[in-house]
Amino acid sequence: MDEIKLYENKEIRSVWDEEKEEWYFSVVDVVGVLTGQENARGASTYWAVLKKRLKEEGNELLTICKQLKMKATDGKMRLTDVADMQGIFRIIQSIPSPKAESFKLWLAEVGKERIDEIIDPELTIDRALETYLKKGYTREWINQRLQAIQVRKELTDAWDDHGIQKGVEYAILTDEITKAWSGMTTRGYKNLKGLKKENLRDNMTTLEIVLNMLAEATTTELTKTTNPKGLEENKKVAKEGGSVAGNARKEIEQKTGKPVITSKNAVDLSRLIEDVVKEPFNKKQDKKDDTDNET
Repeated sequence: MDEIKLYENKEIRSVWDEEKEEWYFSVVDVVGVLTGQENARGASTYWAVLKKRLKEEGNELLTICKQLKMKATDGKMRLTDVADMQGIFRIIQSIPSPKAESFKLWLAEVGKERIDEIIDPELTIDRALETYLKKGYTREWINQRLQAIQVRKELTDAWDDHGIQKGVEYAILTDEITKAWSGMTTRGYKNLKGLKKENLRDNMTTLEIVLNMLAEATTTELTKTTNPKGLEENKKVAKEGGSVAGNARKEIEQKTGKPVITSKNAVDLSRLIEDVVKEPFNKKQDKKDDTDNET
């Protein structure tokens, strides 16, 4: 299970190993945070130099690290050096950083959160809700987004049951669904919204999320009903599922006279929310100013 963890608003890519019940963290991301690097290239260079030094010293730390595929800044899945918590703690000891102690505390909290979530799965939802609220989304939008996550999980479970491989094949089928309902490829959709590595669904309007949910939920039901074999048959089902939502989109656009797909992203949505929140205050302030002028 891949996740993005935030430390002081900096992204730390992580993977939860269900079998070992252990977190693995991107070493480059951790190094970047501890050394204050402004970009991934700087962090990668620092880690390469540190690895060379550790190897020359005969440090066994490198044997603890392994490589897993993680999403890079260009959106592609690439092999990345990762380490478990024990390994990350040892890497921290090799890097002089004023953030070392606070990062250790953060790691401990991440570990505790995962254990708590295994005991009580509802905590996962609560924490997701809290994260989206901090980013400025409305509760109405968040409720739709959390439901969309569940719909997506049901779809990927159905794909797993039908032999679809995570990674490339997931991406191919997702692209088929997206094209069928939105009329654009996933990459084209992200380009419209000015996105690079950001999550497309986190940058959708409520209506876009609902239609995407309809497309994925329909694909799930069709997959269960028609029992497709192999990637090609699943692509056909994905296109059919997406087309159901595509027809709904076209009908909505015909009735409203405006496109459903917009260039609005998370920044625009947050700004819109701020305007809605500020409006009652501004009206109240205007009323107060009018009263003051009358006296």
